Amino acid sequence: MRRILISTLLVLCFASSLMAANKTEKRLRNAADVLSQILDIPDDIPQELLDKAECVIVIPSVKKLAMGFGGSYGRGAMVCRSGANYTGPWGPPVMMRRLEGGSFGLQLGGQATDFVLLIMNPNGAESILSSKVKLGADASAAAGPKGRTASAATDAWMTAEILSYSRAKGLFAGVSLEGSTLRPDNDANEDLYNRKIEAKDIVRGNEVKVPPAGAGLVERLQKASPHNFSS
Repeated sequence: MRRILISTLLVLCFASSLMAANKTEKRLRNAADVLSQILDIPDDIPQELLDKAECVIVIPSVKKLAMGFGGSYGRGAMVCRSGANYTGPWGPPVMMRRLEGGSFGLQLGGQATDFVLLIMNPNGAESILSSKVKLGADASAAAGPKGRTASAATDAWMTAEILSYSRAKGLFAGVSLEGSTLRPDNDANEDLYNRKIEAKDIVRGNEVKVPPAGAGLVERLQKASPHNFSS
């Protein structure tokens, strides 16, 4: 009887782990689809900003919580350029645990919204890789400009560590996410890479390769911005 119980528990644990891995892989594929669609919009993220970004975070289908306080939640993935100074090819993805906060919940209007965030300098990248970050407090953030060029420059986004964009029902725009928080999803990273691994080690440690489920997202970024022109 004890052997049967142990076997059943092992099967349930394996099934649960498999379901979690499948959910993580689906999130990566959704992120790739969202990024591809946004980069195909004529009036999209300015190329010069994408070329200066150290990392890109894609969070598909953020949804507003129906709890009366305008909070929202979403999960996604971050991809950074490799190399000591973020100057190499785009590397393996880091799963992000949440985009959460009350300040932008009302902007969603009760509908699913996709977000893309550009991390514009190493300090912003290191902050997010290390721990939970509150946008606007732990890392400066601003609504990103859109269009093929960023000629309408303002000090607000030129000095920001993170630039953010949203898309809802086909409408694409820069959006302020100040007050919301981001953090690495360590459980999802473990599911994806089949071992416990810190977000910083995924990006900076050269310890893992791009998993098959993340290949589409990484390849799309590599095609859109093969070189870092931030320096």
